[in-house]
Amino acid sequence: QLQLVESGGGEVQYGGSLRLSCAASGRSLSSYGVGWFRQAPGKEREFVAAIAQSGGNTAYADSVKGRFTISRDNAKNTVYLQVNSLRPEDTAVYYCAARYGGFYSTSTSKHRYEYNNWGQGTQVTVSS
Repeated sequence: QLQLVESGGGEVQYGGSLRLSCAASGRSLSSYGVGWFRQAPGKEREFVAAIAQSGGNTAYADSVKGRFTISRDNAKNTVYLQVNSLRPEDTAVYYCAARYGGFYSTSTSKHRYEYNNWGQGTQVTVSS
């Protein structure tokens, strides 16, 4: 019954920033760990970031560490991905996903097959 909807994507120049949102409905996100993934044309969907139910534990792909920040506001039933210092290689469709019961470990959060629910994605385009 959980549904996820991403928003906040758009076009930005090199070095720009966006805040992506993942809004949940149908169920409370407090029962789920949440991850962000991205997929560029012709490439596999790859892990970007993840956050535990409480928000106390996070994980990031090496390519985005120091530039992206994942956070959550369970009162708003929303998870965010702040993306800064954007590069053309960040261009992709960004998806959020939820895993009921959270994660066994940070390793678990990085595998897309571990997630139960997915949003439809939001496009991020970074120009040179």
